Amino acid sequence: MDSDNEMDVDAVTSSASKGKGKAVEIYACSDSDTLPWVEKYRPATLNDVVSHKDITTTIERFIEKNRLPHLLFYGPPGTGKTSTILAVARRIYGAEYKKQILELNASDDRGIDVVREQIKQFAETRTLFSKGYKLIILDEADMMTQAAQAALRRVIEQYTKNVRFCIICNYVNKIAPAIQSRCTRFRFSPLPIVEVEKRVDTVVQAERVKLTPDGKQALLKLSKGDMRRALNVLQACHAAYDTIGETEVYNCTGSPHPSDIETIVNSMLSDEFTTSIQMMTALKTERGLALQDLLVGAHEYVETIDFKPHARVYLLDFIATIEHRLSTGANEKIQLSALLGAFKNTVELQSK
Repeated sequence: MDSDNEMDVDAVTSSASKGKGKAVEIYACSDSDTLPWVEKYRPATLNDVVSHKDITTTIERFIEKNRLPHLLFYGPPGTGKTSTILAVARRIYGAEYKKQILELNASDDRGIDVVREQIKQFAETRTLFSKGYKLIILDEADMMTQAAQAALRRVIEQYTKNVRFCIICNYVNKIAPAIQSRCTRFRFSPLPIVEVEKRVDTVVQAERVKLTPDGKQALLKLSKGDMRRALNVLQACHAAYDTIGETEVYNCTGSPHPSDIETIVNSMLSDEFTTSIQMMTALKTERGLALQDLLVGAHEYVETIDFKPHARVYLLDFIATIEHRLSTGANEKIQLSALLGAFKNTVELQSK
């Protein structure tokens, strides 16, 4: 029995060592198979953080000179903001880093009371046996109230001697200017598709996922530079299907298949009004598609069609208007008819 277990561990270790990147070597041979892949393959060091080399190099210099400022990380989801600061914490404090940091997320109550009590209490207590500073990470800080941000501004000033703040958000304009001016800002842009592909290849190899080339392309297209989304979709597809192709990826995410979008757009441009609306309604019901998803797909497909400039401008403007109406709670059936009407008008404009 024991020899079998040893063989299994050796097999996993050898398969992990073939993968690129240290994260695989660190995590792939652990027994925590139930972990989401996002956590399992989260970068452990600053060198493992995908892309953003200019940011990690700058922070590395700050740490070496022992001059780490307050940090403000902002950018779209899944681009490595939280992973970077956790790697920084590991780099500064080593394996026991969790004792030296206070991490508050959007799921926590972060009104003015939390700033005054929890953050203040953590900031006031100095580390007994280690010199330096502690780290407070405020994730998704753009959800904090203005009153809490005003209280936080004073706390940042008051406890700079023994605490460093890292404020993480998606939208920097929702952070008070007074807090922004006290931090060094770093923007995390969407990850290049090439970098997402490298990490996906690593995970596919380590987890022995059967991913077809067209399935990989669909996965990368849907991720839009969001590493978290790419790995979550990959794990969901792996759990649901033995072999993951393009159709499986679109089915798993509930996104409309490009061939369905093509059929719908071509029908709106060429078929008679009643025929087209019946076909679209049937396809929406059969595939379980939302008009919001169809709009995004139609917008991408329209970009590939050769329209006259004035016809293209009219159509894109109308698509944007319908999306706005849907976001304010408009009737989806009426907006579907409006979308079809816009395409019919575009055909007329095209002929002029």
